[in-house]
Amino acid sequence: MSTPIDPRAARLRDRLRGALVAAAATPMAASGEVDLDVAEAYFRRLAATGADALAVLAHTGRGPYLAPDVRAGVIERACRTGVPVVAGVGGGAVPAAEEAKAAAAAGAGGVLVFPSPGDRAALHDEVWTAAGLPMIAFDLYTAPCPPNMLREVVRHPGVAGLKTALLSDAMGCQEAIALTCAAGRLAITGEDRMFGPSLLWGAEAALVGIAAASVPTTAAVLRAFRRDDLREFERASARLDRLAGATFTAPMEGYVQRMLWLAEAEGLIPATHAFDPYGPGLPDDERPGVLAAASA
Repeated sequence: MSTPIDPRAARLRDRLRGALVAAAATPMAASGEVDLDVAEAYFRRLAATGADALAVLAHTGRGPYLAPDVRAGVIERACRTGVPVVAGVGGGAVPAAEEAKAAAAAGAGGVLVFPSPGDRAALHDEVWTAAGLPMIAFDLYTAPCPPNMLREVVRHPGVAGLKTALLSDAMGCQEAIALTCAAGRLAITGEDRMFGPSLLWGAEAALVGIAAASVPTTAAVLRAFRRDDLREFERASARLDRLAGATFTAPMEGYVQRMLWLAEAEGLIPATHAFDPYGPGLPDDERPGVLAAASA
Protein backbone atom coordinates (compact mmCIF):
# COMPACT_ATOMS: atom_id res chain seq x y z
CA MET A 1 0.00 0.00 0.00
CA SER A 2 1.40 3.42 -0.96
CA THR A 3 2.03 5.91 1.83
CA PRO A 4 1.51 9.70 1.85
CA ILE A 5 4.10 11.70 -0.06
CA ASP A 6 4.80 15.41 0.10
CA PRO A 7 3.85 17.24 -3.14
CA ARG A 8 7.48 18.35 -3.61
CA ALA A 9 8.69 14.77 -3.49
CA ALA A 10 5.84 13.64 -5.73
CA ARG A 11 6.83 16.19 -8.38
CA LEU A 12 10.43 14.95 -8.44
CA ARG A 13 9.25 11.33 -8.50
CA ASP A 14 7.02 12.00 -11.48
CA ARG A 15 9.60 14.10 -13.29
CA LEU A 16 12.25 11.40 -13.05
CA ARG A 17 10.02 8.46 -14.00
CA GLY A 18 11.51 6.96 -17.15
CA ALA A 19 14.57 9.22 -16.92
CA LEU A 20 18.25 8.47 -17.27
CA VAL A 21 20.06 10.38 -14.53
CA ALA A 22 23.80 10.52 -15.16
CA ALA A 23 25.81 10.05 -11.97
CA ALA A 24 28.32 12.61 -13.15
CA ALA A 25 31.98 12.50 -12.27
CA THR A 26 33.71 15.64 -11.08
CA PRO A 27 36.52 16.41 -13.54
CA MET A 28 39.72 16.99 -11.58
CA ALA A 29 43.38 17.64 -12.18
CA ALA A 30 45.87 15.17 -10.70
CA SER A 31 46.17 17.52 -7.71
CA GLY A 32 42.42 17.29 -7.05
CA GLU A 33 41.76 20.82 -8.27
CA VAL A 34 38.34 21.34 -9.85
CA ASP A 35 37.94 23.74 -12.77
CA LEU A 36 34.27 24.78 -12.78
CA ASP A 37 34.37 25.82 -16.44
CA VAL A 38 35.55 22.32 -17.37
CA ALA A 39 32.87 20.83 -15.13
CA GLU A 40 30.09 22.90 -16.71
CA ALA A 41 31.16 21.98 -20.24
CA TYR A 42 31.18 18.32 -19.23
CA PHE A 43 27.72 18.52 -17.66
CA ARG A 44 26.35 20.16 -20.80
CA ARG A 45 27.80 17.38 -22.96
CA LEU A 46 26.20 14.72 -20.77
CA ALA A 47 22.82 16.39 -21.21
CA ALA A 48 23.38 16.83 -24.95
CA THR A 49 24.17 13.14 -25.41
CA GLY A 50 21.05 11.84 -23.69
CA ALA A 51 21.10 12.40 -19.93
CA ASP A 52 17.66 13.54 -18.78
CA ALA A 53 18.98 14.73 -15.42
CA LEU A 54 22.25 14.97 -13.49
CA ALA A 55 23.29 13.63 -10.11
CA VAL A 56 26.35 15.57 -9.02
CA LEU A 57 28.57 15.06 -5.96
CA ALA A 58 27.35 11.48 -5.67
CA HIS A 59 29.60 8.44 -5.23
CA THR A 60 30.90 8.82 -8.79
CA GLY A 61 31.38 12.56 -8.29
CA ARG A 62 33.41 12.11 -5.09
CA GLY A 63 31.11 14.53 -3.29
CA PRO A 64 32.13 13.56 0.27
CA TYR A 65 35.72 14.63 -0.43
CA LEU A 66 35.06 18.10 -1.82
CA ALA A 67 35.13 21.40 0.05
CA PRO A 68 31.85 23.30 0.56
CA ASP A 69 32.72 26.09 -1.88
CA VAL A 70 33.63 23.59 -4.58
CA ARG A 71 30.45 21.63 -3.94
CA ALA A 72 28.35 24.79 -4.28
CA GLY A 73 30.11 25.71 -7.52
CA VAL A 74 29.56 22.25 -8.99
CA ILE A 75 25.83 22.37 -8.22
CA GLU A 76 25.44 25.86 -9.62
CA ARG A 77 27.21 24.93 -12.86
CA ALA A 78 25.16 21.74 -13.24
CA CYS A 79 21.95 23.74 -12.83
CA ARG A 80 22.94 25.92 -15.79
CA THR A 81 22.34 22.93 -18.09
CA GLY A 82 18.59 23.27 -17.61
CA VAL A 83 18.03 19.61 -16.69
CA PRO A 84 16.99 18.51 -13.19
CA VAL A 85 19.91 18.34 -10.75
CA VAL A 86 20.16 16.11 -7.69
CA ALA A 87 23.10 16.63 -5.32
CA GLY A 88 24.70 13.96 -3.17
CA VAL A 89 24.79 14.79 0.55
CA GLY A 90 26.39 13.06 3.51
CA GLY A 91 29.06 10.42 3.59
CA GLY A 92 31.78 12.82 4.73
CA ALA A 93 32.80 15.03 7.63
CA VAL A 94 30.04 17.62 7.08
CA PRO A 95 26.55 16.60 8.28
CA ALA A 96 24.14 15.65 5.49
CA ALA A 97 21.56 18.18 6.73
CA GLU A 98 24.07 21.01 6.45
CA GLU A 99 25.05 19.95 2.95
CA ALA A 100 21.40 19.71 1.96
CA LYS A 101 20.80 23.32 3.02
CA ALA A 102 23.78 24.39 0.93
CA ALA A 103 22.52 22.33 -2.02
CA ALA A 104 19.15 24.06 -1.83
CA ALA A 105 20.83 27.46 -1.79
CA ALA A 106 22.88 26.49 -4.85
CA GLY A 107 19.75 25.55 -6.78
CA ALA A 108 19.56 21.74 -6.58
CA GLY A 109 16.14 20.22 -7.18
CA GLY A 110 16.70 17.31 -4.84
CA VAL A 111 19.29 15.42 -2.82
CA LEU A 112 20.67 11.90 -2.90
CA VAL A 113 21.24 10.90 0.72
CA PHE A 114 24.36 8.80 1.25
CA PRO A 115 23.92 5.81 3.58
CA SER A 116 25.36 6.19 7.05
CA PRO A 117 25.62 4.16 10.26
CA GLY A 118 22.74 4.40 12.69
CA ASP A 119 19.12 5.35 12.20
CA ARG A 120 18.73 6.10 8.51
CA ALA A 121 15.10 7.10 8.84
CA ALA A 122 16.14 9.75 11.37
CA LEU A 123 18.88 10.91 8.99
CA HIS A 124 16.34 11.47 6.22
CA ASP A 125 14.10 13.35 8.62
CA GLU A 126 17.01 15.64 9.57
CA VAL A 127 17.81 16.34 5.93
CA TRP A 128 14.15 17.00 5.11
CA THR A 129 13.68 19.32 8.09
CA ALA A 130 16.84 21.26 7.26
CA ALA A 131 16.35 21.81 3.54
CA GLY A 132 12.87 20.74 2.43
CA LEU A 133 14.35 19.30 -0.75
CA PRO A 134 12.88 16.05 -2.06
CA MET A 135 15.14 13.13 -1.28
CA ILE A 136 16.34 10.05 -3.11
CA ALA A 137 17.35 7.37 -0.64
CA PHE A 138 20.46 5.34 -1.46
CA ASP A 139 20.99 1.62 -0.84
CA LEU A 140 24.72 1.11 -1.53
CA TYR A 141 26.67 -2.13 -1.69
CA THR A 142 29.23 -0.88 0.84
CA ALA A 143 26.47 -0.30 3.43
CA PRO A 144 23.27 -2.16 2.48
CA CYS A 145 20.16 -1.15 4.38
CA PRO A 146 18.27 -3.80 6.39
CA PRO A 147 14.78 -4.36 4.93
CA ASN A 148 12.87 -3.15 8.00
CA MET A 149 14.82 0.11 8.05
CA LEU A 150 14.54 0.47 4.28
CA ARG A 151 10.77 0.06 4.51
CA GLU A 152 10.66 2.97 6.96
CA VAL A 153 12.93 5.16 4.84
CA VAL A 154 10.89 4.83 1.64
CA ARG A 155 7.72 5.72 3.53
CA HIS A 156 9.11 9.12 4.55
CA PRO A 157 6.93 11.85 3.00
CA GLY A 158 9.99 13.66 1.64
CA VAL A 159 11.42 10.61 -0.16
CA ALA A 160 10.72 10.63 -3.89
CA GLY A 161 12.45 7.35 -4.64
CA LEU A 162 15.21 4.88 -3.87
CA LYS A 163 18.40 4.23 -5.82
CA THR A 164 19.70 0.70 -5.45
CA ALA A 165 23.39 0.04 -6.07
CA LEU A 166 23.86 -3.39 -4.53
CA LEU A 167 26.30 -4.53 -7.23
CA SER A 168 25.86 -8.32 -7.08
CA ASP A 169 23.01 -8.87 -4.63
CA ALA A 170 20.14 -9.73 -6.97
CA MET A 171 17.76 -10.75 -4.20
CA GLY A 172 18.48 -7.61 -2.20
CA CYS A 173 17.88 -5.49 -5.28
CA GLN A 174 14.58 -7.21 -6.01
CA GLU A 175 13.39 -6.73 -2.43
CA ALA A 176 14.41 -3.05 -2.37
CA ILE A 177 12.56 -2.38 -5.63
CA ALA A 178 9.45 -4.15 -4.33
CA LEU A 179 9.48 -2.15 -1.08
CA THR A 180 9.91 1.11 -2.99
CA CYS A 181 7.08 0.42 -5.41
CA ALA A 182 4.79 -0.69 -2.58
CA ALA A 183 5.34 2.67 -0.89
CA GLY A 184 4.43 4.54 -4.08
CA ARG A 185 7.95 5.84 -4.60
CA LEU A 186 10.17 5.70 -7.67
CA ALA A 187 12.41 2.64 -7.93
CA ILE A 188 15.67 3.88 -9.48
CA THR A 189 18.31 1.45 -10.64
CA GLY A 190 21.92 2.21 -9.89
CA GLU A 191 22.85 -1.33 -10.86
CA ASP A 192 25.49 -0.95 -13.54
CA ARG A 193 26.15 -4.72 -13.44
CA MET A 194 22.43 -5.66 -13.27
CA PHE A 195 21.00 -2.87 -15.38
CA GLY A 196 18.69 -4.81 -17.69
CA PRO A 197 17.48 -7.24 -15.01
CA SER A 198 16.73 -4.42 -12.57
CA LEU A 199 14.38 -2.87 -15.15
CA LEU A 200 12.64 -6.22 -15.50
CA TRP A 201 12.33 -6.34 -11.71
CA GLY A 202 10.42 -3.05 -11.64
CA ALA A 203 12.87 -0.14 -11.69
CA GLU A 204 11.36 2.81 -13.56
CA ALA A 205 14.36 5.13 -13.84
CA ALA A 206 18.15 4.92 -13.76
CA LEU A 207 20.86 6.80 -11.86
CA VAL A 208 24.11 5.14 -12.84
CA GLY A 209 27.83 5.81 -12.82
CA ILE A 210 28.30 4.23 -16.22
CA ALA A 211 26.45 7.25 -17.63
CA ALA A 212 29.29 9.45 -16.37
CA ALA A 213 30.69 8.83 -19.85
CA SER A 214 28.77 6.40 -22.05
CA VAL A 215 25.37 8.07 -21.96
CA PRO A 216 24.11 6.78 -25.34
CA THR A 217 25.06 3.18 -24.48
CA THR A 218 23.08 3.41 -21.25
CA ALA A 219 20.16 5.37 -22.68
CA ALA A 220 19.68 2.81 -25.46
CA VAL A 221 18.81 0.10 -22.93
CA LEU A 222 16.34 2.25 -21.05
CA ARG A 223 14.67 3.55 -24.22
CA ALA A 224 14.33 0.07 -25.76
CA PHE A 225 12.79 -1.23 -22.55
CA ARG A 226 10.23 1.56 -22.47
CA ARG A 227 9.34 0.94 -26.12
CA ASP A 228 8.88 -2.80 -25.47
CA ASP A 229 11.46 -3.43 -28.19
CA LEU A 230 12.74 -6.79 -26.99
CA ARG A 231 15.31 -7.33 -29.74
CA GLU A 232 16.89 -3.91 -29.28
CA PHE A 233 16.72 -4.29 -25.49
CA GLU A 234 18.69 -7.53 -25.79
CA ARG A 235 21.31 -6.00 -28.11
CA ALA A 236 21.65 -2.80 -26.09
CA SER A 237 21.88 -4.72 -22.81
CA ALA A 238 24.67 -6.89 -24.21
CA ARG A 239 26.66 -3.79 -25.20
CA LEU A 240 26.15 -2.22 -21.80
CA ASP A 241 27.06 -5.44 -19.98
CA ARG A 242 30.36 -5.68 -21.88
CA LEU A 243 31.23 -2.13 -20.90
CA ALA A 244 30.13 -2.60 -17.29
CA GLY A 245 32.20 -5.77 -17.06
CA ALA A 246 35.32 -3.81 -17.99
CA THR A 247 34.64 -0.80 -15.77
CA PHE A 248 32.80 -2.07 -12.69
CA THR A 249 35.31 -4.67 -11.62
CA ALA A 250 37.95 -5.11 -8.93
CA PRO A 251 39.16 -2.87 -7.49
CA MET A 252 35.59 -1.60 -7.53
CA GLU A 253 36.44 1.94 -6.46
CA GLY A 254 38.56 2.15 -9.58
CA TYR A 255 35.39 2.48 -11.67
CA VAL A 256 35.51 6.28 -11.26
CA GLN A 257 38.93 6.49 -12.92
CA ARG A 258 37.80 4.10 -15.63
CA MET A 259 34.81 6.28 -16.40
CA LEU A 260 37.07 9.33 -16.53
CA TRP A 261 39.28 7.54 -19.07
CA LEU A 262 36.19 6.95 -21.18
CA ALA A 263 34.96 10.52 -20.74
CA GLU A 264 38.31 11.80 -21.98
CA ALA A 265 38.30 9.40 -24.95
CA GLU A 266 34.78 10.54 -25.86
CA GLY A 267 35.77 14.20 -25.77
CA LEU A 268 33.66 15.00 -22.74
CA ILE A 269 36.59 16.23 -20.63
CA PRO A 270 40.20 17.21 -21.37
CA ALA A 271 43.10 14.92 -20.44
CA THR A 272 44.22 17.48 -17.88
CA HIS A 273 41.08 16.81 -15.81
CA ALA A 274 40.63 13.05 -16.18
CA PHE A 275 41.99 12.08 -12.77
CA ASP A 276 40.46 10.51 -9.66
CA PRO A 277 42.85 11.31 -6.81
CA TYR A 278 40.55 9.61 -4.29
CA GLY A 279 40.42 6.16 -5.83
CA PRO A 280 42.90 3.30 -5.96
CA GLY A 281 45.75 3.60 -8.39
CA LEU A 282 45.17 1.64 -11.58
CA PRO A 283 47.87 0.31 -13.91
CA ASP A 284 48.18 2.18 -17.20
CA ASP A 285 47.92 -1.07 -19.14
CA GLU A 286 44.29 -1.43 -17.97
CA ARG A 287 43.18 1.61 -19.95
CA PRO A 288 43.28 0.07 -23.48
CA GLY A 289 40.93 -2.73 -22.39
CA VAL A 290 38.44 -0.25 -20.98
CA LEU A 291 38.46 1.82 -24.17
CA ALA A 292 38.16 -1.32 -26.30
CA ALA A 293 35.06 -2.43 -24.35
CA ALA A 294 33.46 0.94 -25.06
CA SER A 295 33.91 0.55 -28.79
CA ALA A 296 32.93 -3.13 -29.02
